[in-house]
Amino acid sequence: MTITTHDLRAWKAEGTRFAMLTAYDFPTAQILDRAGVPVLLVGDSVGRNVLGYPNELPVTMDDMLHHTKAVVRGAERAMVVGDLPFMSYQASVEDGVRNAGRLIKEGGAHAVKLEGPHEELVHRLSEIGIPAMAHIGLTPQAVLGLGGYRVQGRGEEAQRVLEQAHRLEKAGAFAIVLEAMPAELGTEITRELEIPTIGIGAGNGTDGQVLVVHDLLGVNESVPKLAKKYADVRAVITEAAEGYVRDVASGAFPDADHSYT
Repeated sequence: MTITTHDLRAWKAEGTRFAMLTAYDFPTAQILDRAGVPVLLVGDSVGRNVLGYPNELPVTMDDMLHHTKAVVRGAERAMVVGDLPFMSYQASVEDGVRNAGRLIKEGGAHAVKLEGPHEELVHRLSEIGIPAMAHIGLTPQAVLGLGGYRVQGRGEEAQRVLEQAHRLEKAGAFAIVLEAMPAELGTEITRELEIPTIGIGAGNGTDGQVLVVHDLLGVNESVPKLAKKYADVRAVITEAAEGYVRDVASGAFPDADHSYT
């Protein structure tokens, strides 16, 4: 059975913490799903981590649909959440509803995620049966307006972020991502909300945690403070590629074991 929004809500009630990871392709989704990751986020972070963009802003709906379809094909049990990319919902609620519907109907996602205090859109999606995951704090799609990837919710700003969380819960969000904020604020929001919170750089007091899989695996050259590198896949790939180049140059590959008679 696929993980559902009800499972996440039950885990919060039970005090069971859960993990979410990004996934952008079939084999990664399959591996993460079989490893027991219950929620896979097809994030617009695909722009920086896969497509070579400097930030998330150039990512399109076609990009998100392409990668969401691949992840859905690889996931048997995990809930797949598709990100609404920049300007797919900011211009109007109608745009947001239409594009959220595409992620569900065409992409096969089980839920969508959207950044910022878009309570009206969250409410509308809830009304028509599209589960909406909210996202506050550092919202990468607003990186230009924020002046960079900066910690949010410090000092007097904490109350504003807390109020956003309450409004999004009231609007019908089934969960909320808390990004790059003081740990104390992440814990306070988690304590006050009935819906699950998923932190990334928001301390260990949230109900769940999310990381970019390329940071987790050490694929990226550098890892931000909020992430932990659990492997050095970049080094493994480099070593394998260098070994292959040497074997081809020397004639060691292909050998008899890798040739047909």
